[in-house]
Amino acid sequence: MEYFVQQLVNGLTLGSIYGLIAIGYTMVYGIIGMVNFAHGDIFMLGGFAALIVYLVLVGLFGGIPIALALFIMILVAMLMTGLWNWVIEKMAYRPLRGSFRLAPLITAIGMSIALSNFIQVTQGPRNKPIPPLVSSVYNVFGISISLKQIIIVVVTAVLLTIFWYIVNHTPLGRAQRATEQDRKMAALLGIDVDKTISITFIMGAALAAVAGTMYLMYYGVIVFTDGFTPGVKAFTAAVLGGIGSLPGAVLGGLMIGLIESLWSAYFTIDYKDVATFSILAIVLIFKPSGILGRPEVEKV
Repeated sequence: MEYFVQQLVNGLTLGSIYGLIAIGYTMVYGIIGMVNFAHGDIFMLGGFAALIVYLVLVGLFGGIPIALALFIMILVAMLMTGLWNWVIEKMAYRPLRGSFRLAPLITAIGMSIALSNFIQVTQGPRNKPIPPLVSSVYNVFGISISLKQIIIVVVTAVLLTIFWYIVNHTPLGRAQRATEQDRKMAALLGIDVDKTISITFIMGAALAAVAGTMYLMYYGVIVFTDGFTPGVKAFTAAVLGGIGSLPGAVLGGLMIGLIESLWSAYFTIDYKDVATFSILAIVLIFKPSGILGRPEVEKV
């Protein structure tokens, strides 16, 4: 029983990281109906930005408190990835917004490849390790819970609450929901649609940067290919939970993390991805809109 609960804790931690990335997918898709396949690489950029900030801080201020270092790492990573995603949206996606639906998808895949190769060229192809930032471990009824796991779960819960409030109870959120329902009518009502979409891309990138920093803190290593697999699994989480739903994105991420953790614990690790995508297929057969998603209503 203790082993099972331990795997639940591990799965919730991993799922929280997937959930943070998945929110970015679901926000962008909800606003403009586009899957930003470069979002996984934005997550990876956030991890590398946090790593570089940490190395600079250690080089300049050797005895800086870890809590302050983590805060600065997250803040700078959010600013950097937000700028990156703003540029990508403005230069690569906005000109194709009125084009046929396949054009933005191809562009997103191209941006993913470009970002991955950019990091490979500038930072090198090898794993980039980081010393343990948080090493405290607590034993609760025989279950080992590390401080970094607690941080990841708490950060995910807090950010989900903040972004849910922004989307549902602020003027920006009303503009986002209006843009999601009908971009032309939102523009006629005085909403700056381009600005709203850009802000949504920046918000998604900021969450991906937090996820990248948490990933770096949790695993202690990052490499330029780390944007692909977590990105695909986060997209799977968004679809599983109901793409367009913020709680659904986090719920899907938690489910993916739990499936991976429990499958790896009790079965061969080689087939954990098969189990994950099989569950996705089963859910979509019986509920195509995802667990918390709403059926799409065709406008006529």
